[in-house]
Amino acid sequence: MKNILILLAAVLTFSQCSKKVTAPTVSVPTIDKSWRKSAPAPGAARDIQLGTYSDFKLDNGLHVIVVENHKLPRVSYQLSLNNEALVEGDKAGYTSFAGELLSKGTKSRSKAQIDEAIDFIGADFNTSATGIFGTSLKKHAGKLLDVMTDVLYNPVFPKDEFEKVRKRTASGLASSKTNPEAIASNIRSISNFNNKHPYGEVQTEESIKNITVEDCKNYFDTYFRPNNAYLVIVGDITLPEAKMQAEKYFAKWQKKDVPQVNYSFPELPKGRQVRFGNKDGAVQSVISITYPVDLKPGSPDAIKTSVMNTILGGGIFSGRLMQNLREKKAYTYGARSSISNDRLAGVFNAGASVRNEVTDSAVTEFIYEMSRIATEPVTDKDLSLSKSSLSGNFGRSLESPQTIANFALNTFRYNLPRDYYNNYLKNLEAVSISDVSDMARKYVRPENCNVVVVGSKEAVAEKLKKFDSDGVIDYYDPFGKKLEDKKVEVSASVTPQSVIDDYLDAIGGKKKLMDVKTMQTIAKSNLGGAEATFENYQTAAGKFAMKVIMNNMTMQEQRFDGTKGIAIQMGSKKEITDAKQLESLKKQAVMFDQLKYASDGNKLELKGIEDVEGVSCYKLNVTDPAGEMSVEFYDVKTGFLVRTVKTQEGMGQKVTVTTDYADYRDVSGVKVPFKITISGAAPMTIVLETVSVDINKSLSDDIFKAE
Repeated sequence: MKNILILLAAVLTFSQCSKKVTAPTVSVPTIDKSWRKSAPAPGAARDIQLGTYSDFKLDNGLHVIVVENHKLPRVSYQLSLNNEALVEGDKAGYTSFAGELLSKGTKSRSKAQIDEAIDFIGADFNTSATGIFGTSLKKHAGKLLDVMTDVLYNPVFPKDEFEKVRKRTASGLASSKTNPEAIASNIRSISNFNNKHPYGEVQTEESIKNITVEDCKNYFDTYFRPNNAYLVIVGDITLPEAKMQAEKYFAKWQKKDVPQVNYSFPELPKGRQVRFGNKDGAVQSVISITYPVDLKPGSPDAIKTSVMNTILGGGIFSGRLMQNLREKKAYTYGARSSISNDRLAGVFNAGASVRNEVTDSAVTEFIYEMSRIATEPVTDKDLSLSKSSLSGNFGRSLESPQTIANFALNTFRYNLPRDYYNNYLKNLEAVSISDVSDMARKYVRPENCNVVVVGSKEAVAEKLKKFDSDGVIDYYDPFGKKLEDKKVEVSASVTPQSVIDDYLDAIGGKKKLMDVKTMQTIAKSNLGGAEATFENYQTAAGKFAMKVIMNNMTMQEQRFDGTKGIAIQMGSKKEITDAKQLESLKKQAVMFDQLKYASDGNKLELKGIEDVEGVSCYKLNVTDPAGEMSVEFYDVKTGFLVRTVKTQEGMGQKVTVTTDYADYRDVSGVKVPFKITISGAAPMTIVLETVSVDINKSLSDDIFKAE
């Protein structure tokens, strides 16, 4: 990449330094440009022709919808279930597991064979908890349907693939519990609904452990039934052809009674309720102002509301939220809002990520703009920009056959007029300024909303009490579980140094730790599907070395001999001369940092007792002599270090890195954590599983050789 950039720079430099050639003089006639003084008047809304909708039913109850479009020789098949979402309880996530596993193997095909069959015909194919989708060239439709119906009739839910899904999901959840956007999403779901509503359920590490293959099979066997499904066929196909295919491939699908569930509309927030998710060390707050809305698909208000929301903050740069919080106040890179329609319940949401110091000010501006959209009529210009944006998005969406299939499906599922989507642009153009005001008054509720904020409790929480109707903030864990905000008093005998002393005693005692002269640690981790081995070497003499090995090849290496350092990447050596990097290597050589906290001049502050994933911990702020602070959590009962949180530079911006320590084991009289989980330092969470630890093993000086 670097070489490419250098090459481009050279080309640009050469082009600017090249000999200039004077162009011959050409006589140009005078042109009347007065038309540029005003924008052209908008044209009439275009007619949209999505294709002819036809439908029929098979004897087994399967409702087939056909949308003819003969522009390209392609055809798509979307099988969609019609039941409502389910409350999954302590097995939240099992329906998504079932949907993903559908394509992982059948009685006659393995996952690899399914993938090969799809790739061979250049098709797209995927499965989910709500159905199956496939698209291919028309000439390959039969082969696509062979695979599609094999998956539908003969899934085997392989145990090995099930465990892969569980492991991948667990890895995602490990990342999400330190991701402020994901935390905000979880708290938003719980706040707007509750765990008795399907939209209020949140997958957790515990819930996915409870899921079994049998749960997936039972879900499939209960709900994947023809009398609970639509088959939407879109593309280069005629109605007679569609009938023939439906009879050939889907007529033998057996119907069965499907359980029906009903959910009441969730209660609206009583006043404004501040819901807070703590992320220690965060330099930004994620704000989400949200509540459920009763807006059904195809409602007469749906298009009008989308226009209103676009003006408020629906993704265009001229939106009021963007213009206020970004352009005028410079609080954020982007502030937006959305309002969804849904058969059960839609959601309004307005949000942004802002700096800690302006979190309360940003909430004030959100509430101000939500109030203003209902009280101050929008301008003709705002209305026109909103319509242009929505019409453009609509036009682009028509490029996808899956969009056309969903339009057709919605027409039948929600009993919409057959020309609803054909007339979308005409209905959009008819929205007036008064319609926008009416929708704002009806659906925007700045006085009855959940103000969800994820950030540093210590830095911003207290400032948010003024927004809460009863002045009490509700606190939540990363998965939306409400926490008791009871302040646990710290015993007067507990001091910052006593917490450190207890930790040092817990892992072996000062004398034992000071006798450690060398430590060699080998750990493994899965990085994007590939196994990586991490080798770490430290000495009491201040030497440090680290290797990352993948596929029996050393990918990265660092060495520090106590004075000099080098970095080696794919065999290429580079001396480390930057003072900060050398200081970092020096710190990494220290085996037990806490032994030197006092002598090195670190400032310690005991901030109280906090819950860390169900464990009561002393929270300690540690500020080093350079002014850099980290937050450390020590188990009140065991004394072990459970978590550290530190903000550092990463990829050109500040990132908050959370490191969790678990599974302490005795190695030569010293307790060492055999599981270390690092979040925030990379796009994925890194879980290091220690393979071996050697203490006071003789280490060759060549390991640390910085030449």
